[in-house]
Amino acid sequence: MSAYPAYLMGTLCIVGGLTGFARTRSIPSLVAGVGVGALYLWSADSLRKGTANGLEAALGASALLLLSSAPRAAKGPVPAVLTVTSAASAYYYGKTLYALRQ
Repeated sequence: MSAYPAYLMGTLCIVGGLTGFARTRSIPSLVAGVGVGALYLWSADSLRKGTANGLEAALGASALLLLSSAPRAAKGPVPAVLTVTSAASAYYYGKTLYALRQ
C-alpha cells in the first residue's frame, strides 16, 4: 500500500481550496479544500508510518470528496477532475483495504 496517492490528493485539495478562495473569495472552498486536504495528508502520514486507521481515513476522504464533487461534475473541468481523481483514489484505497480484510 502506498501513501503517494493520499499525498497527491491532499496537495491538490489544499491548492484547489486556496485557488478557489483567491479567485472568488469563497470561504467554503477554502475550508473544504484545506479540511479534506489535511485529512488526506494525515492519512498519508499514518500510512507511511504504519499506524492505525490510515487506510480508513484515506478512503473516507476520497468518499467525502467524491460525494461532494460528483453532483457538480458537469459544471466545469475542476469538479470533473475532482470527481475522477477522488473516484480513482477511493477505488485504490477501497481495494487495498478489502484485500487486507480478507
